Amino acid sequence: MIKLIPYIFKTLWRHRSRTILTVSGSAVALFVFCFVGSVQEGMNDLQSRQAGKRSLITFQANKFCPATSHLPQDYESEIGKINGVREVIPVQVFTNNCRASLDVVVFYGVPPQKLRVARPDFVMREGTWEEFQKNQDSAVMGAAVANRRGVSVGDKFSIGSLSVVVAGIFNADDPAEENYIYSHLDFLQRSKGMNLVGTVTQLEVLLNENADADEICRVIDDRYLTGPVETDTRPKGVFQAKSLGDLTQLIGMAHYLGLACVGLVVALVATTTVMSVQDRIKEHSVLQTLGYSGLKVFQLVLTESVALAMMGGALGVIVAMVVLRLSSLSVGAEAVTIAFTPSINLAATGLVVAFLTGVLAGVFPAIQAARAEIVEGLRQV
Repeated sequence: MIKLIPYIFKTLWRHRSRTILTVSGSAVALFVFCFVGSVQEGMNDLQSRQAGKRSLITFQANKFCPATSHLPQDYESEIGKINGVREVIPVQVFTNNCRASLDVVVFYGVPPQKLRVARPDFVMREGTWEEFQKNQDSAVMGAAVANRRGVSVGDKFSIGSLSVVVAGIFNADDPAEENYIYSHLDFLQRSKGMNLVGTVTQLEVLLNENADADEICRVIDDRYLTGPVETDTRPKGVFQAKSLGDLTQLIGMAHYLGLACVGLVVALVATTTVMSVQDRIKEHSVLQTLGYSGLKVFQLVLTESVALAMMGGALGVIVAMVVLRLSSLSVGAEAVTIAFTPSINLAATGLVVAFLTGVLAGVFPAIQAARAEIVEGLRQV
């Protein structure tokens, strides 16, 4: 069969217009498949990372968008005294859009000395932590949002009335974190039009290794059940899933778009393979006359179908991975973001899907070619 590979590619090139169109269509379909899959990969990555972290989020009860949550900042010291709590990080959140958006910008205002405790995996790619800590109007920016916005260290970055000087750009183990901007808590509270001194959007509660997260959630919420401001405390992963809300369902529904793309590849490759078989009835009969069995003809046609699907699939997967890597896209809602995550696993899945669609598209035309009568085939003009 290996000896026939040059023959297969010569056959495909003989009808180059048809081959190019089929490969292009398959590439577009696999590109969309990988794009949709990257959002699901980002969601799965976000959930799996948060599941292993020992942290809670305390939010104002019955509130949704961060702009509506206002907790007294002195809750920090009270919650810090609860047994099992390692650290409490007061966080002021500012976002340009609480709704689902592909261009959401999220500021997290935190005490600078506590940021490295809360995010020990941050690695400063450009700039320094010292520059961030000593200048109150400075911020450190995730590499993804810096790439999307074309921002470098030393630039002034503004959203509405809020302006900061970029003191550093960081990389993080969690791709979603690279879509956030961290500024000074005091600066965000006192920014023009904010007037939020003494309150924070949420508290991030870091737990000791052996602490019971569910029990501490209950203790915190019971303490503030009657005021001054009622709280809603959840593990961070659960909180993020709740914030994403309907967006999670939309991402799940997008899975069907990926399946539709697979169906499109099957239809394209099957159509091309059927046309090829019909064009070469006499050619296949000659091959059988020369001693090639029906099985060999079956393998020949099936290999041609798989080659078409794999060429288009590989092209689509490669382009999708490059675009996803360079664009640093994310989608967010209520100040929680999901990074479009290109991965080896996603690329491998795309190639496997391309191979399987090639097999599925080619098997019936291959059976038809293998069962064709030699005499009838030789009579074809």
